[in-house]
Amino acid sequence: MEISKKENYQGYEWVVFASDDKTNFKAIIAVHSTELGPALGGCRMWFYNNENEALTDVLRLAEGMTYKNSAMGLNLGGGKAVIIGDPRTDKSPELFARFAEAVNSLGGKYYTAEDVGISPADMLEVYKHTPYVVGLPAKSGDPSPFTAYGVYVGMKAAVEEAFGDTSLEGKKVAVQGLGHVGMYLLEHLYNEGAKLIVTDIFTERVKEAVERFGALPVEPEKIYEVEADIFAPCALGAILNENTIPRLKVKVIAGAANNQLAKLSDGFLLRDRGIVYAPDFIINGGGVINVAEELNPEGYDKNRVWEKVATIYHKVKEVLTLAREQNISPQEAAIRYAKKRLNR
Repeated sequence: MEISKKENYQGYEWVVFASDDKTNFKAIIAVHSTELGPALGGCRMWFYNNENEALTDVLRLAEGMTYKNSAMGLNLGGGKAVIIGDPRTDKSPELFARFAEAVNSLGGKYYTAEDVGISPADMLEVYKHTPYVVGLPAKSGDPSPFTAYGVYVGMKAAVEEAFGDTSLEGKKVAVQGLGHVGMYLLEHLYNEGAKLIVTDIFTERVKEAVERFGALPVEPEKIYEVEADIFAPCALGAILNENTIPRLKVKVIAGAANNQLAKLSDGFLLRDRGIVYAPDFIINGGGVINVAEELNPEGYDKNRVWEKVATIYHKVKEVLTLAREQNISPQEAAIRYAKKRLNR
């Protein structure tokens, strides 16, 4: 097992590179800031093309967690981890033991949790070897329902900004990504009477959405050209860019994916097209609110979590109002909102 820790790396407090040839393990942990407390952010497992692609992703994600945790009112910093590999075939108890070693190397500066490609059961394997894990089944459990509910109420705030009321009944919603969060979100939208359009690279998930919610399936690349009221990106990031934004035929973007904008300036492209964008790290904060509750000295309280997640509606509303009044992009407004609690 090789662990290389780099301090003050590209403006980040710590970046850890870890690898082990025996278990085919390769991971990167980034700690962006511990100003408000220990860094908290999930671990994702993905088949990145190379280490540079993984590094770019983990750095963007860790910074986003600094802003998200601050905006959600948590006394926690921002961090993230990525394991390079196929989540369907490359998992093993030994691999998660190696990941725990990498987490331990930071001595409590970083708490991990599940993210894309990782399950609560996987985190139990990690927890066997490190105490710096949240989101365990016996504690706060799967954060996905809370993330999805936060996206749902945040979407209603964005819809109110665009259409004048919060109702989603009859609205066409195009959902990209049908993992845990995407499926829970579909349930909320279906129950309110929204018309659903879905896509995912995994066809079995699309089939489930069609059968359970009467959703209309489209090919992954076609999702950007669908005529709908709302686009909900719930997969990977950087999907809102110079190539995709001109193709969009929606009035609202509100989804669970992290780092949806490829560049900060892409927020202005959306604004100039008259598209209301609910900033990702504001609208998708429900999951981190849930797992952070495990670190509450008073103990985990699910009712308290639901109450906090419901306030995402007001946070999105406040950020969109700030953007409109100051003539800035919603993403810029969200960063200002988060930085109120930060010195950086």
